[in-house]
Amino acid sequence: MPQKSYRQALNDALRLEMRRDDSVIVLGEDITGGKGATGEQDAWGGAFGVTKGLLKEFGEERVLDTPITESAFVGAAAGAAMTGLRPVVEIMFVDFLGVCFDQIINQAAKFRYMFGGKAVTPMVLRATYGAGSGSASQHSQTLYPLFAHIPGLKVVIPSSPYDAKGLLIQSIRDNDPVIFLENKILYDEVGEVPDGAYTVPFGEANFVREGSDLTIVALGRMVGRATAAAAKLAEQGVECTVLDPRTLSPLDTDSIIESVEETGRLVIVDESYPRCGAAADIASIVAEHAFGALKAPVVKVTPPHSPVPYAPELEGAFIPSVARIEAAAQSVMSFRR
Repeated sequence: MPQKSYRQALNDALRLEMRRDDSVIVLGEDITGGKGATGEQDAWGGAFGVTKGLLKEFGEERVLDTPITESAFVGAAAGAAMTGLRPVVEIMFVDFLGVCFDQIINQAAKFRYMFGGKAVTPMVLRATYGAGSGSASQHSQTLYPLFAHIPGLKVVIPSSPYDAKGLLIQSIRDNDPVIFLENKILYDEVGEVPDGAYTVPFGEANFVREGSDLTIVALGRMVGRATAAAAKLAEQGVECTVLDPRTLSPLDTDSIIESVEETGRLVIVDESYPRCGAAADIASIVAEHAFGALKAPVVKVTPPHSPVPYAPELEGAFIPSVARIEAAAQSVMSFRR
């Protein structure tokens, strides 16, 4: 199977879907290299290079550079989706979605409900998230819990190149608005990715590793760190299941509960803030539906409730590390009532 980067997998997904369906368009800031700028158009392909080559193949009517006004072009995409197009919007950083909450939360998320199911909104909002690139606190947050809280939105968090491609194709074909979040540190990660089109269904977790002693639920970039911690724990005789939900809304609660009922122990690793975050939500679900199976308290491994720091040493300490995950697992395994 071909080896491709996370970035290449996303580009494949966009290209294949645009070839398959003429109603798929992409829009965002600088996705063709900067409309009206001197030099080669499509010189880079967006801030992170994901849309490279799409302009040449599909032209300016389907690959649209936008002004720096997220509220305007996200609103335009919502309207376009209602009238038959399938827009894929690139937002450089998830932090910038704050300026278009009305268009997302009060409009796109509610169209199907407000119009009695007669209106669909097949719109994908792609954005980067996460710390670790020295981009400071206004460009480094992990905000997927905000969108998972809103009925009508689907929230997708791919952790590997294979999942990135399959989940993006699934998102483009879905008839509801999808918030598709890409950790910027993963763009150069490489893995096996088929050349052709395929989909990864929403709401189906991936069992990255299976073990009988402890369940580790991890999201996005944290899946890799959880898997590395699980390998270290295996050397100590502790076998862990590492479960990647893939999507936060819908969430595969059945798989999480099933795994906890088997192992009796749970560690949740999440890059979003601890208060009202994804880890807190998953912990509450397990407490409600699998409390009797727990042999130890649930432990959450998250950043502190603090803005993302800019200083490299502090930013490194902010992100959950392999060592912190390993220590959390050891504390759970050593717990005695």
